[in-house]
Amino acid sequence: MKITGVKAVFPKYRHVPPSWRTHFWQIVVRVETDLGVVGLGYGGGGVAGVEVVDRHFGPLLLGREVNEVRDISSIWDDLYSASLPYGRKGLAIMALSGIDLALYDLLGKAEGKPVYELLGGAKKPKVFAYATGQDSELYLRLGYQAHKFPHRWTGNQADYDSAAEAARRARELFGQKATLMIDTYMSWDKEVTAEMGRRLAEFNIYWYEDVLTPDDLEGQAELRPLVAPTLIAVGEHEFTHYGFSEIARANALGLWQPDITWCGGITAGMRIVELAQKAGVPVSPHRGGEVWGLHLILSSDCADLAEYHSDHIRAERDNLWLDEPTPKDGYIAPSDRPGFGVELNETML
Repeated sequence: MKITGVKAVFPKYRHVPPSWRTHFWQIVVRVETDLGVVGLGYGGGGVAGVEVVDRHFGPLLLGREVNEVRDISSIWDDLYSASLPYGRKGLAIMALSGIDLALYDLLGKAEGKPVYELLGGAKKPKVFAYATGQDSELYLRLGYQAHKFPHRWTGNQADYDSAAEAARRARELFGQKATLMIDTYMSWDKEVTAEMGRRLAEFNIYWYEDVLTPDDLEGQAELRPLVAPTLIAVGEHEFTHYGFSEIARANALGLWQPDITWCGGITAGMRIVELAQKAGVPVSPHRGGEVWGLHLILSSDCADLAEYHSDHIRAERDNLWLDEPTPKDGYIAPSDRPGFGVELNETML
């Protein structure tokens, strides 16, 4: 089948916080074909991403054939090359992610298969889900046995105590066998992280996330032995398998977290997982409980761990995608519907 139309839209969000996300949050990409099959993808880059898709990537795709996974990989390589002068990372790759996911949705619908079947089939019947947020008691009541909570360093020495208090409370709530993680969102530095490693060792934290900026690979590599066995986890702000190759060369991380709607889509995600296997590093996609990452987790050697955010749990978000899977008793699985198995809420466009 041939591509006859490509269009990106920045939805009419009502619940996006005033931050970089206000104008650069997620976009919807629609790809149409001569057979009438339409693929829908979820990318990043906001208003800038829409321009990249509509004014550059879209025209390059008209007339391209999409009949197998290799066609999607070939398109990815061509669009990546075409955007090299302004791309490689950031908004351009976020936009490319939306196209890549739309093409997978398209191919799945054309073949009557869920995306995970296009990737070789499910390697696990369901995925262990973890809840990200601050409502620990709620997550426990809902059956989660894995939880990530935030902690920001504000420059106050009392932040060490607040981190220990939060870790102690989570461990007491969930028990000794539960998986616990901490997201610092680039607010800890090397000194703080090393000290946190000493103070929080008794709570058996699985990983510290985004402790430094993503470019400080040397600093993260230096921290790994200082906080072991807790892992240093980063990756939501890294792009493509080329970026993760640099992480592998620096031996900087104990766990990789690519966001499939930002890093280059399923095509980049599969290449990143292959790199991780060679490096002996587990992969747990950022926002992996959303369908875009979930299909990859189910069908690949990603870690059996899918992130599910509190805004989904508490319904504090825009309902852009209909029929999204939700965790049950701490596990989540996509449907067996063709493509990604979700429909678009057209009222938000």
